[in-house]
Amino acid sequence: MSHRPTESEYNYDSFVPAKFGPLMRFAESPPVGQPGPDFAVWRSNTRKETQLSDLWKAHSLLIVEFGSFT
Repeated sequence: MSHRPTESEYNYDSFVPAKFGPLMRFAESPPVGQPGPDFAVWRSNTRKETQLSDLWKAHSLLIVEFGSFT
């Protein structure tokens, strides 16, 4: 990712294309069939930080949910 959004860029005050559009960088996504990037995640049951790759290694099926409360 070339630019990591600041908190104010991510927490926009209205859901309009001018505000969320710059964050939609699908061209920077890995191609289908290629692994995604590894990054820090927090387990919902323990709130402890771990790496996504550690969860991939420990589980044959893994659901990762991303969301925004805009």
